[in-house]
Amino acid sequence: MKNRIVRAAAGSFILISLMLAIYININWLWFTAFVGANLFQSAFTKWCLMEDILTKFGIRE
Repeated sequence: MKNRIVRAAAGSFILISLMLAIYININWLWFTAFVGANLFQSAFTKWCLMEDILTKFGIRE
């Protein structure tokens, strides 16, 4: 369950920041890059900030 929420949140953040970059300000692409970098590093370190946040909200695996 937690993996699905993390993937949905990451996908949503990327799509929202792309829309903000198109319609508001191009600098929103930095947020897209941050989300991508976080996903990339979590593949190697097996640590994801979003998982920690979800755990604090009481969502379990």
